[in-house]
Amino acid sequence: MKTVINIINQQLFHFPLIIRLALYETKSKYQMHFLGVLWQFINPLLQVAVYWFVFGVGIRNGIPVEGTPFFIWLLMGLVPWFFISPTIVQGSNSIYSKINLVSKMKFPVSILPSITIVSNIFGFLITVIILGIVMFIYRIPVSIYALQLPYYLVCLFLLLYSITLFTSTISALIRDFQLLIQTLMRLLFFMTPILWSIEEFPGRFHTLIELNPFAYIVNGFRESLLSGSWFYEDWRYTIYFWSFTLLILFVGSLLHENYKNKFVDYL
Repeated sequence: MKTVINIINQQLFHFPLIIRLALYETKSKYQMHFLGVLWQFINPLLQVAVYWFVFGVGIRNGIPVEGTPFFIWLLMGLVPWFFISPTIVQGSNSIYSKINLVSKMKFPVSILPSITIVSNIFGFLITVIILGIVMFIYRIPVSIYALQLPYYLVCLFLLLYSITLFTSTISALIRDFQLLIQTLMRLLFFMTPILWSIEEFPGRFHTLIELNPFAYIVNGFRESLLSGSWFYEDWRYTIYFWSFTLLILFVGSLLHENYKNKFVDYL
């Protein structure tokens, strides 16, 4: 437990450094592109359009999901996923890709996953704005359940840090693990209730689907924005999510502390 507290304290103490490096990373990402930061808008819009056309128009024939237009329902699932997927893939490679920083003995290596998370928040905020505009066009009312969105954001950020701290450590030691993460994220996209509703499956499969922690986040966003239910009403699912997240954080912190002074040897 002391190791976890130490890792968290490092994030808080070096938060200004995390912000500076994240801003630099965001600027440098699109510096050489003609459209620059506009790609933050173009890329998600193109992906949403393709998914809506294939799954909404083609496969579902425009049928609403639980009384909600499929386009709105789909967008509410894609918004968190467009943040989750690239953050985990990039965050898993954050230690290996920053060998110049890792080689500096006094640099707090544990903040590298946080830098990736913060640098991707800008794109996440853009997709949230797009979602808000679409909800306004479709006249989807904002209910009192939207007050729990900050809770799900905390869940999202802590889950992402826990996973990327663990995976970035393993990826620095075993390079094949990064390829496994990329493949796994592609599979999880279809295994997470983004393009489909959990209610479309028989009840006996619900528990299996809910083992996926990303399902908790995606469903939470929809519950908050579509007048669903409060997060504490399904307390068993909430306890499972936090148990999983804290376990990954604990294991990731132990691994990181044990190998942080040996990364240069492996890299």
